[in-house]
Amino acid sequence: MLNLIQNENMKIYRRLRTWMLILLLIALTSTMLIIIHNERPALKDGNWKTEVQQQIVIVKKPLEEKIEIPEDMKVEIMDTVKENEYRLTNNVPPSDRSVWGGVLNVVNLVIIVTIFTVVIAADSVAGEFGGGTIKLLLIRPASRSKILLSKYISILIFSVFLLGVLFGSAFLLSGIIEGFKDIGISYIYTDNEHVIHQVNIVGHVLSTYGYKCVDLIMIVTMAFMLSTVFRSSSLAIGISLGFLFVGTGVVKLISRYSWSKYYLFTNTDLTQYLTNSPRVEGMTLLFSIAVLCAYFLLFNILSWTIFKKRDIAA
Repeated sequence: MLNLIQNENMKIYRRLRTWMLILLLIALTSTMLIIIHNERPALKDGNWKTEVQQQIVIVKKPLEEKIEIPEDMKVEIMDTVKENEYRLTNNVPPSDRSVWGGVLNVVNLVIIVTIFTVVIAADSVAGEFGGGTIKLLLIRPASRSKILLSKYISILIFSVFLLGVLFGSAFLLSGIIEGFKDIGISYIYTDNEHVIHQVNIVGHVLSTYGYKCVDLIMIVTMAFMLSTVFRSSSLAIGISLGFLFVGTGVVKLISRYSWSKYYLFTNTDLTQYLTNSPRVEGMTLLFSIAVLCAYFLLFNILSWTIFKKRDIAA
């Protein structure tokens, strides 16, 4: 089994495409951090409290001038004001200028990691059929189940590796830009009940990336299943990316319906529970984990069943 996994890893890392994707991810991370740093105004005399006080004045201005704005935006403004006032009262500096703040700023690039991994996953099985190498692979003494499992494990390893590259490069580059200070700084957020919470930012960052890893694994598993079902890499990639963008895009549209809590993409982003802000009322972390486990089993059952019964002679 280990030899099979090693063989699949060699197929991934010996390709120029893989290293180009890794370099591109590092380049995107660097660009994003530099842009955020350059667009952020410098602190006057290094006093963060002055900046926070100015932010309170600027944010409250639309409310004081009675400008017509949506109700949800008003709530967001008031939450921001409450957070900033809490910082001043409790002497808690903003975390966005710390090394961990930079790591959190690039967490949205996990979508890039997902896209890159989907490309590899969708080509894993379908590429064997397209290149005609599937017959050479199946003449080995290993069973079809072991062959498919080795492919799946190698894809999961690659996805976690890419996520590690994102995290590591973000930490290093953010430290260079912002300085390796305030490692133990606090992170402040407001939940759905408008209650302010203060937590250690290290735990929050690790939890965020950990939950994003679950999201990544679910999408990759779906792409791997589609690669097994369809013999075309381009078709598997197209459908996977279509589900990724359209599937997540409709969550807000259907969130008012009670059945939407069983929808895959309502549950994939577990970071909603870090701030106690579930997308659908009544959802809990354990509920989302149960739903994800059900989809995970479904995707893998389809993959293994179809691959084991497929006629390779065609």
